Amino acid sequence: MSFPNLFSSFQLRDLTVKNRIAMAPMTRGRSGVERIPNELMAEYYRQRSDAGLIITEATVVSEQGIGWNETPGIYTDEMRDGWKLITDAIHEVDGKVFLQLWHCGRASHSTFHNGERAVSASANAIDEEYIHTPEGKLPHEVPRALETDEIPMIVDDYADATRRAAEAGFDGVEIHAANGYLINQFLESKTNQRDDRYGGSIENRYRFLGEIVDATTSVWSPERVAVRLSPNGVFNGMGSPEYRELYTYAAQQLDRYGLAYLHVMDGLAFGFHELGSPMTLEEFRNIFRGPLMGNCGYDAETAEAQIESGNADLIAIGRPFLSNPDYVERIKNGWPLAEPADQTVWSSPTGAEGYTDFPAYQPVGV
Repeated sequence: MSFPNLFSSFQLRDLTVKNRIAMAPMTRGRSGVERIPNELMAEYYRQRSDAGLIITEATVVSEQGIGWNETPGIYTDEMRDGWKLITDAIHEVDGKVFLQLWHCGRASHSTFHNGERAVSASANAIDEEYIHTPEGKLPHEVPRALETDEIPMIVDDYADATRRAAEAGFDGVEIHAANGYLINQFLESKTNQRDDRYGGSIENRYRFLGEIVDATTSVWSPERVAVRLSPNGVFNGMGSPEYRELYTYAAQQLDRYGLAYLHVMDGLAFGFHELGSPMTLEEFRNIFRGPLMGNCGYDAETAEAQIESGNADLIAIGRPFLSNPDYVERIKNGWPLAEPADQTVWSSPTGAEGYTDFPAYQPVGV
């Protein structure tokens, strides 16, 4: 099957991407305890640079934002310089790459923070069994609600991270406001029971994200800043009854900036809260006038259909890229995909094994 739309180039604001396939952000945990990106990571991303756009694994904007073992950061100059290895490797093979900015919020544990509780919009715990910590699997803890006067400092962390990302040679940044992490915890009523200007109404709950977008777009052009949302998701205990009104409002507000793109996790592969019908790319297309990216459970056929219909400009593909570093070439040439990667390598810090050792396809006779 041919995919004429999927393999057409696209003008992503002031950047030209060579196809409509984005490599979705996927946490891999190869940065070591210092959380400094390294040569091994550079090789991993270089191998996958045939994607029109790479979105890096989620990258913490501060020590407070940490919530996974050995994931990278962007809050020191050493981390910035480590990322420069990766952007150089991607650009050498004509790739484009955005850095995803992350604060885990309550999706963390005191073992990451010298015994101090993780923070969130409000003091309610994730209603799931356990979290992976430096000390192994442990029960989720009740986080500490952020004080109102602490919030501007976190907004500043996002601005500083954006500045370092630009210095590291990235083509842009993506603000991770999805999947139950801190910004998402402020957005949804399930996790935000605040009574200050960041809580209550949808407008107040959106305020934190809006201030982060204001801060990051003051550091870098809005054309180099994107946002990711998950309106249908349950990951990290999310799902609120006003989801359609909330995410419609958020998209309307974000549309005013002229962002690089809006990344919507419209697929249901991570689970669905079942509080109504799923929000679709078509809905967001009617709200958001800029470039639109879909994600979650797509394959080449369904991606092609969304782009052909005009509902999306790009589609992010995730797990197939793990065991198929040449995913784009395999789809373009009709070559078979490798077997899915074993889930034990998903984010285990095991070096090259299960990370950079997946071979590219070799056609017969070559």
